[in-house]
Amino acid sequence: MRVLGVDPGLTRCGIAVVDGGPGREIRCVAVDVVRTPADADLAIRLLSVADAVEAWLDRHRPDVVAVERVFSQYNVRTAMGTAQAGGVVALAAARRDLPVMFHTPSEVKAAVTGSGRADKAQVTTMVTRLLNLSERPSPADAADALALAICHLWRAPMRTRLAEAEARAKELAKHHKARLAAAARETAAAREAATTRKATVTREAAADGPAEAPASKLPAVEAMAASRAAVREAPADAPAVETPAVAANRAVVRETPADVPAPVEAPGVETPAAAAKQATTQAEQAATQAGGAGR
Repeated sequence: MRVLGVDPGLTRCGIAVVDGGPGREIRCVAVDVVRTPADADLAIRLLSVADAVEAWLDRHRPDVVAVERVFSQYNVRTAMGTAQAGGVVALAAARRDLPVMFHTPSEVKAAVTGSGRADKAQVTTMVTRLLNLSERPSPADAADALALAICHLWRAPMRTRLAEAEARAKELAKHHKARLAAAARETAAAREAATTRKATVTREAAADGPAEAPASKLPAVEAMAASRAAVREAPADAPAVETPAVAANRAVVRETPADVPAPVEAPGVETPAAAAKQATTQAEQAATQAGGAGR
């Protein structure tokens, strides 16, 4: 890949071409600085920058153009001039259907030196070593243009992979949303079908009339309930009604054989029958004693 790196500026515009090989192999093709007079009109200065960039594009035919992004500067006038020069470079590349990539100064410094806070001297030293240059590029704008090209060569594969991953993630998210929508439609259709079946069954049951009450499996419970209802409905002065349970008990008593032993009396409790028996026994004992005395 061949990259044209541009460090935009009106007074000095650094421009460089770097080739990237397999792995991290890089080679400097050309480097220069485009200068414009500070007292010239702004339009003339921008035209000079544009002509120089277009000449480099036609001569070296890069695959991509890397431009430094204006991140922040305290001098508003300088920042505006840098942004205008960068716009001219991007326009020239767009006319040739070349992609334009923007990199911040801290990103470039981190790619070349490993630290986003490196100064210009450190950037120049690392560029000289990485490209095996015989002398340090001067001024610093030329070193910055070379650093921009190196940054893009080393960051482009990562950016490409990230872009591909984002595209795949968006495609998966779209597919997942489509599946969720289809599942929601199926659920709604199933609920509607269930509601329709329930309504149909209700209408058919209403048309056939009320269903017969099933026969009770507990006749004794029904008889007890009937007896309780009769007792509640009887007037207060009505004679006592013998319930079926009482009648059954009486029948059992009448049918009991004579030889059935009497129920055992509880000790310490004297019943009328026991008192009568005791009196008879005492009378017999008294008569026996009287008869013995007469003889």
